[in-house]
Amino acid sequence: MKNKYLKELNSLKKFSTSRLFHKSFKLPYLTISSTYQNYSKDVFQIMDNIYQELKIDALITALLDGKEVNFTEKRAALHHRYRDLSQKNSDFDSISASNFLLKKIKENSYKNIFVFGIGGSYEGPKLLHEFTETKDNLFFITGPDKDEFLSLVKPRLKEKNLYVFISKSFSTDEVLLSHSWLPKNIVKKNQFAITANKSKALELGFVEQNILGFPESVGGRYSIWSQVNSPVLQPNESRNFLKGAASIDENIQIKSTVKSALKNIVFNDIWSHNFLNKKNRVILSYNWKLRSITNYLQQLEMESLGKPNNPESIFRYTGQTIYGGFGPTAQHSYFQLLHQGTSETSADLIASRSTHSALLNSQAEGQFKLLSGKIKFKKGMDAANSNIEEIFSH
Repeated sequence: MKNKYLKELNSLKKFSTSRLFHKSFKLPYLTISSTYQNYSKDVFQIMDNIYQELKIDALITALLDGKEVNFTEKRAALHHRYRDLSQKNSDFDSISASNFLLKKIKENSYKNIFVFGIGGSYEGPKLLHEFTETKDNLFFITGPDKDEFLSLVKPRLKEKNLYVFISKSFSTDEVLLSHSWLPKNIVKKNQFAITANKSKALELGFVEQNILGFPESVGGRYSIWSQVNSPVLQPNESRNFLKGAASIDENIQIKSTVKSALKNIVFNDIWSHNFLNKKNRVILSYNWKLRSITNYLQQLEMESLGKPNNPESIFRYTGQTIYGGFGPTAQHSYFQLLHQGTSETSADLIASRSTHSALLNSQAEGQFKLLSGKIKFKKGMDAANSNIEEIFSH
């Protein structure tokens, strides 16, 4: 299989305008377009053949059925259970956690909420908070630099505050350091812990009823679905967030447009990295509320794929290096390299039709055309280096 597919894929590396793959997937609330790039139906079909031979669908089913898929730690990966709103297991109920914290906030009239966490306990909650904007005076603290702690906490110490410490293991140095800096006179009822290690939280002095637990089978970078999101989401927001994800879970188990769109994105990334030498991918959001999505996806993907490849695999490389940020800011920093430099880079652009700024949408559309090579075609230039996936959220 390996030699056969390698030969076929290598034969398709040479750019040809006749093979350009103009594909757009219209999903509920979302359109995904992959156009004007050195990626063809032939490439997609070969990748899909490899997908079938590797029995990826069976692996997805095993994940969603709760089978052991984390072979390093010999356990299941059960973060998806939170997205099944029909299940009754309280361990996988982040909506109740949101209700619990909301009730505490109202009962105690907290003026400020401080959320301490790093990695998956920071990137996911921060992204959700910026998108929903429903809780004022909420501050994130990552921990290792005391200046960060002092600049945010010290001016507000005399106010009534809620302190939430998030750590799966409660052995994270940064979170423990932040906790040690908290003045000893802060009453325990105003301190909450969200963790999979309840005994460690108790050892650190947290009151038992203020500890929100989640299972060990929920990985840190996937904890956005768990009780970890409870300080930032209202219960109705949490429910809608989980319902949206549940819809994806359902659709990837059947032949659907959603599944085809996701395959297209994944195959494109693997093709670009392994055969077109595009080792970097820039993700640019032209929606202010999604300004931190690159940081979240960076951790999610680079931590998941930051592993050696299987020597028997047809593919030499695992994940790309991901960077990016808010599109308009990026345009004034590193776009010169994207447009005229020698680095080979893939690009994902995210834009929203509901944005209040016509300039944002025009910038997104303009960069989409420039980076994808559409304008270069008109000028008779070579667009072989173009690669773009445009995601418009209605």
